[in-house]
Amino acid sequence: MKPYSIRRDRLLAQMQAQGGGVAIIPTAPEVMRNRDADYPYRHDSYFYYLTGFTEPEAVLVLVAGKQNKTILFCRDKNLEREIWDGFRYGPAVAAEKFGFDAAFPVEQLDQEMPALLPDAGTIFYTLGQSEQYDARLQTWLQGVRMQSRSGVEAPAGIYDVQRLLDQMRLIKDGDEIAAMQRAGDISAAAHCRAMRISRPGLREYQLEAEILHEFRYNGAQAPAYGSIVAAGANACVLHYRAGDAELRDGDLVLIDAGCEFDSYAADITRTFPANGKFSGPQKTLYEIVLAAQSAAIEATRPGRRFMDGHDAAVRVLTQGMLDTGLLDAGQVGNVDDAIAAGAFRRFYMHRTGHWLGMDVHDVGDYRDAVQAKDKDKENGERAWRMLEPGMVVTVEPGIYVRPAADVPEQFWNIGIRIEDDALVTPDGCRILSNAVPSKVADIEALMRHG
Repeated sequence: MKPYSIRRDRLLAQMQAQGGGVAIIPTAPEVMRNRDADYPYRHDSYFYYLTGFTEPEAVLVLVAGKQNKTILFCRDKNLEREIWDGFRYGPAVAAEKFGFDAAFPVEQLDQEMPALLPDAGTIFYTLGQSEQYDARLQTWLQGVRMQSRSGVEAPAGIYDVQRLLDQMRLIKDGDEIAAMQRAGDISAAAHCRAMRISRPGLREYQLEAEILHEFRYNGAQAPAYGSIVAAGANACVLHYRAGDAELRDGDLVLIDAGCEFDSYAADITRTFPANGKFSGPQKTLYEIVLAAQSAAIEATRPGRRFMDGHDAAVRVLTQGMLDTGLLDAGQVGNVDDAIAAGAFRRFYMHRTGHWLGMDVHDVGDYRDAVQAKDKDKENGERAWRMLEPGMVVTVEPGIYVRPAADVPEQFWNIGIRIEDDALVTPDGCRILSNAVPSKVADIEALMRHG
């Protein structure tokens, strides 16, 4: 539990720097799917980041004052409910095992909080996340205000605790990196499994089933997000979900899938031919996307801006679009003109990456958290954030070609994306998802030999 204790201490230090106060961080609620059936429970990422505690109905309270204090509110022991729902730690065992100064039954939250808030200075809490806790906080504050005649002072303000935690979560420690590497390895194995089994006549959902099997068989707790398995023209739909479309001879298959391992996500995309052999037009566009990804990976290193990878990928993609006739140089000009006009967005409409961590679209500012100097501002906005060791980003360029009269027919309905997970290191980056091939020859070899 040491990493979680260290993170709590770091947050308490930041709270002290703000003048002290009380942080209130609830976990996620259980959600009903339909009658008598819940969705599979998944704890809140912020709460888990500081506690390692996975049970529902729990709240973390941190007191930054003359003496710091960490308090967990959780479900009490209930042997009858444990027969139905499984083991519960209970407050006493949870306090000892997870390293809290104190723990109480969650039913005592309304009783204990009014005693913690007087003279607290600031409440570190994220408004708008939970109507239930927003309302309870108002009740607790009203109780403190009613004590004003006895010399008690209510907290003067509310500070969004997630603003502090976002910056902490952006830089991964060794335990987080190990979990993300494992998630990357399991997810890569799942993509390889899908490639090996792929053949014309299968359905998209059958490939999805193979992926999910590999996730769970290797210990992943769940998919990190809804898997995209898109055959043929479906690959041109960015957020397509695996359906019942049949893989046809000559189709490409785009799979965007990653597992969650110990609360950390992988996010990998591969595109491969259903029959194991790229056609000429497919290979032409695929090589452009792969070259764009290589350029973006090269730009993913300390001291480079978050957007540098995207800019590098866009340049390669745009030049490729001009070379293949997807873009008409007579209409859009040279590569610089086409980029300036945004002409590439017709075939590449998303950004090349995002933060990755406990959430697949992880937290953290993409622009500098502090106001940039005038000379560093970009078009009146804050400058893009500089990459630092410990950050993890996805690198995912693509090309998506829908049929149109001014588009070469040989490229119609080709959708390609190649995505890997890159850990920024002191001297560059390390690809956490490199156990699944991305080169044309390697993909074809894997599919040929099974």
